[in-house]
Amino acid sequence: MDTPTAIGPESLHLASLETPADVERCVALMRASDPWKRLGIGEEACRRTITHPGREAYAAWRGGTLVGFIVLAFHGPFSGYVQLLGVAQAARGQGVGRALMELAERIAFARGPNLFLCVSGFNTGARHFYARLGFEEVGRLANFLVEGEDEWLLRKTRGPLLGAR
Repeated sequence: MDTPTAIGPESLHLASLETPADVERCVALMRASDPWKRLGIGEEACRRTITHPGREAYAAWRGGTLVGFIVLAFHGPFSGYVQLLGVAQAARGQGVGRALMELAERIAFARGPNLFLCVSGFNTGARHFYARLGFEEVGRLANFLVEGEDEWLLRKTRGPLLGAR
Protein backbone atom coordinates (compact mmCIF):
# COMPACT_ATOMS: atom_id res chain seq x y z
CA MET A 1 0.00 0.00 0.00
CA ASP A 2 1.31 3.40 -0.95
CA THR A 3 -0.63 6.39 0.35
CA PRO A 4 0.69 9.96 0.23
CA THR A 5 -0.79 12.19 2.92
CA ALA A 6 -0.17 15.92 3.13
CA ILE A 7 0.74 16.96 6.68
CA GLY A 8 2.83 19.91 7.74
CA PRO A 9 5.54 21.57 5.65
CA GLU A 10 6.60 18.29 4.07
CA SER A 11 4.21 15.61 2.94
CA LEU A 12 3.91 12.40 4.89
CA HIS A 13 4.27 9.24 2.85
CA LEU A 14 2.66 6.01 4.10
CA ALA A 15 3.78 2.67 2.66
CA SER A 16 4.09 -1.00 3.55
CA LEU A 17 7.10 -1.76 5.72
CA GLU A 18 9.24 -4.08 3.64
CA THR A 19 13.01 -3.97 4.07
CA PRO A 20 15.06 -5.40 6.96
CA ALA A 21 16.72 -1.99 7.36
CA ASP A 22 13.31 -0.37 7.82
CA VAL A 23 12.36 -2.99 10.41
CA GLU A 24 15.55 -2.13 12.32
CA ARG A 25 14.60 1.56 12.22
CA CYS A 26 11.25 0.65 13.80
CA VAL A 27 12.96 -1.49 16.44
CA ALA A 28 15.27 1.42 17.30
CA LEU A 29 12.28 3.77 17.55
CA MET A 30 10.53 1.36 19.95
CA ARG A 31 13.61 0.80 22.10
CA ALA A 32 14.11 4.56 22.49
CA SER A 33 10.65 5.40 23.81
CA ASP A 34 7.83 4.51 26.15
CA PRO A 35 5.82 2.50 26.68
CA TRP A 36 8.31 -0.11 25.53
CA LYS A 37 11.21 1.20 27.65
CA ARG A 38 9.12 1.32 30.81
CA LEU A 39 7.70 -2.16 30.16
CA GLY A 40 11.19 -3.58 29.52
CA ILE A 41 10.34 -4.93 26.08
CA GLY A 42 13.60 -6.24 24.59
CA GLU A 43 15.03 -5.75 21.14
CA GLU A 44 14.22 -9.25 19.89
CA ALA A 45 10.63 -9.04 21.16
CA CYS A 46 10.25 -5.74 19.29
CA ARG A 47 11.59 -7.29 16.11
CA ARG A 48 9.33 -10.38 16.39
CA THR A 49 6.25 -8.24 16.93
CA ILE A 50 6.97 -6.10 13.87
CA THR A 51 7.88 -8.98 11.55
CA HIS A 52 5.31 -11.57 12.66
CA PRO A 53 4.09 -13.25 9.44
CA GLY A 54 0.42 -12.93 10.44
CA ARG A 55 0.60 -9.14 10.71
CA GLU A 56 0.77 -6.17 8.35
CA ALA A 57 3.22 -3.33 8.97
CA TYR A 58 3.13 0.17 7.50
CA ALA A 59 5.58 3.03 7.86
CA ALA A 60 5.28 6.81 7.78
CA TRP A 61 8.07 8.67 6.03
CA ARG A 62 8.79 12.38 5.87
CA GLY A 63 11.61 13.59 3.67
CA GLY A 64 13.18 10.12 3.52
CA THR A 65 13.12 9.71 7.31
CA LEU A 66 11.03 7.09 9.06
CA VAL A 67 8.84 9.04 11.51
CA GLY A 68 6.40 6.33 12.56
CA PHE A 69 4.93 2.90 11.96
CA ILE A 70 1.91 0.77 12.70
CA VAL A 71 1.44 -3.01 12.88
CA LEU A 72 -2.01 -4.55 12.36
CA ALA A 73 -3.36 -8.06 13.02
CA PHE A 74 -6.44 -9.56 11.36
CA HIS A 75 -6.80 -12.97 12.98
CA GLY A 76 -8.49 -14.24 16.11
CA PRO A 77 -11.44 -12.77 18.00
CA PHE A 78 -10.03 -9.25 17.84
CA SER A 79 -9.56 -9.06 14.08
CA GLY A 80 -8.61 -5.51 13.27
CA TYR A 81 -6.13 -5.13 16.12
CA VAL A 82 -3.47 -2.41 16.26
CA GLN A 83 -0.55 -4.42 17.60
CA LEU A 84 1.82 -1.44 17.64
CA LEU A 85 1.81 2.25 16.90
CA GLY A 86 5.13 4.04 17.16
CA VAL A 87 5.95 7.67 16.39
CA ALA A 88 9.45 9.13 16.62
CA GLN A 89 9.81 11.52 19.54
CA ALA A 90 10.73 14.43 17.23
CA ALA A 91 7.61 13.84 15.09
CA ARG A 92 5.03 13.68 17.87
CA GLY A 93 2.23 16.23 17.76
CA GLN A 94 2.62 16.64 13.98
CA GLY A 95 -0.19 14.36 12.77
CA VAL A 96 1.91 11.24 12.16
CA GLY A 97 0.05 9.06 14.66
CA ARG A 98 -3.31 10.33 13.42
CA ALA A 99 -2.38 9.57 9.80
CA LEU A 100 -1.28 6.04 10.71
CA MET A 101 -4.46 5.45 12.71
CA GLU A 102 -6.58 6.75 9.82
CA LEU A 103 -4.80 4.25 7.57
CA ALA A 104 -5.50 1.49 10.09
CA GLU A 105 -9.18 2.46 10.18
CA ARG A 106 -9.49 2.40 6.38
CA ILE A 107 -7.90 -1.04 6.22
CA ALA A 108 -9.72 -2.53 9.22
CA PHE A 109 -13.18 -1.18 8.43
CA ALA A 110 -12.88 -2.46 4.85
CA ARG A 111 -12.55 -5.95 6.39
CA GLY A 112 -14.83 -5.78 9.41
CA PRO A 113 -16.71 -3.56 11.85
CA ASN A 114 -14.12 -3.18 14.63
CA LEU A 115 -10.71 -1.78 15.38
CA PHE A 116 -9.06 -2.74 18.69
CA LEU A 117 -5.87 -1.84 20.53
CA CYS A 118 -4.35 -1.96 23.99
CA VAL A 119 -2.76 1.01 25.72
CA SER A 120 -0.76 1.06 28.94
CA GLY A 121 -2.57 2.61 31.89
CA PHE A 122 0.39 4.88 32.62
CA ASN A 123 0.42 6.18 29.03
CA THR A 124 -2.07 9.00 29.63
CA GLY A 125 -1.08 10.93 26.50
CA ALA A 126 -1.83 7.92 24.30
CA ARG A 127 -5.09 7.25 26.13
CA HIS A 128 -6.24 10.83 25.43
CA PHE A 129 -5.08 10.55 21.81
CA TYR A 130 -7.14 7.40 21.23
CA ALA A 131 -10.18 8.90 22.97
CA ARG A 132 -10.00 11.90 20.62
CA LEU A 133 -10.03 9.43 17.71
CA GLY A 134 -13.26 7.89 19.00
CA PHE A 135 -11.95 4.80 20.81
CA GLU A 136 -13.74 3.62 23.94
CA GLU A 137 -12.15 1.80 26.85
CA VAL A 138 -13.85 -1.60 27.04
CA GLY A 139 -11.79 -3.40 29.63
CA ARG A 140 -8.88 -3.22 32.05
CA LEU A 141 -6.28 -5.98 31.82
CA ALA A 142 -4.53 -5.95 35.18
CA ASN A 143 -0.87 -7.05 35.14
CA PHE A 144 -1.29 -8.07 31.50
CA LEU A 145 2.23 -7.48 30.15
CA VAL A 146 4.21 -7.00 33.34
CA GLU A 147 3.46 -7.12 37.05
CA GLY A 148 2.14 -3.83 38.38
CA GLU A 149 1.13 -2.33 35.03
CA ASP A 150 -2.35 -2.44 33.54
CA GLU A 151 -3.32 -2.38 29.89
CA TRP A 152 -6.63 -1.04 28.63
CA LEU A 153 -8.43 -2.70 25.74
CA LEU A 154 -9.94 -0.04 23.45
CA ARG A 155 -12.44 -0.44 20.62
CA LYS A 156 -13.71 1.71 17.81
CA THR A 157 -16.66 0.19 16.02
CA ARG A 158 -18.98 0.52 13.07
CA GLY A 159 -21.31 -2.17 14.44
CA PRO A 160 -21.49 -5.67 15.92
CA LEU A 161 -19.25 -8.40 14.61
CA LEU A 162 -22.18 -10.51 13.37
CA GLY A 163 -24.17 -7.57 12.03
CA ALA A 164 -27.58 -6.35 13.02
CA ARG A 165 -30.26 -8.88 14.01
